[in-house]
Amino acid sequence: MKLITSIGPNPHVVRMFMAERGITLPLEDIDIMKGVNREGGYLKTNPAGQSPCLVLDDGSVITEITAICEYLDEKFPGDSLIGKTPEARAQTRRWARWVDLNIMEPLANGFRYSEGLPMFQPRMRCIPEAAAGLKAKAQDGLAFLDAQLASRAFVAGDTFTLADILLFCFLVFGGQVGQPLNPELKNIGRWYAEVSERASAKV
Repeated sequence: MKLITSIGPNPHVVRMFMAERGITLPLEDIDIMKGVNREGGYLKTNPAGQSPCLVLDDGSVITEITAICEYLDEKFPGDSLIGKTPEARAQTRRWARWVDLNIMEPLANGFRYSEGLPMFQPRMRCIPEAAAGLKAKAQDGLAFLDAQLASRAFVAGDTFTLADILLFCFLVFGGQVGQPLNPELKNIGRWYAEVSERASAKV
């Protein structure tokens, strides 16, 4: 199998997940800045035109970063980043979904509809008037999560999981596109500094 990857927070999530799990796969880079992911060749592989995309040995594909990470977690031996018990997996999935809806999506769309508008307007429906509100929503989510992290080490509990990788990669991206982490969020700041020191954060 191979991972088709590119710049951006979504491919970063999968690469960091693989690094954390010790999984090595062939990588194929596509240039999303030039729109290669929206051209016929790539669209035959992934009709949604998004990156990343995991191509299995039988030619089938898996898209969507959470689905890719969960597949790799089950496919390869080693300590799970989803959870070893039904209860642990439920908590990881609970918080991964919460982070996705309340931080990742509004942060990313806030960028797409404002600073990223020249790139994304020809490719998707953009709502420029929603950008400021989406960015504020992401900050609201971070403020809520900051309070939660006062009593636990990681997003989903006391163990580093996929939920942490999702949040970290999108906060890195936010810092690159005008949505930096609020320094008043001390608990997330502590968490971010610790995660930044992990070897997997360097990929």
